Amino acid sequence: MKETILALIAGLIVGVVFKFMKLPLPAPPVFSAVVGVFGVYFGGVLASWVVKFFQG
Repeated sequence: MKETILALIAGLIVGVVFKFMKLPLPAPPVFSAVVGVFGVYFGGVLASWVVKFFQG
């Protein structure tokens, strides 16, 4: 839970700094970002299952 809160705080700080500097936010559109994060997570889970399957 601590990592999640720290990640949220870091993201908020970066968002505020970028907005004050009038730069585009360093993030993809919301839906694409969410799908990408799920893809990375489930890809890692799938790789773990494949490794376990072939090990034993």
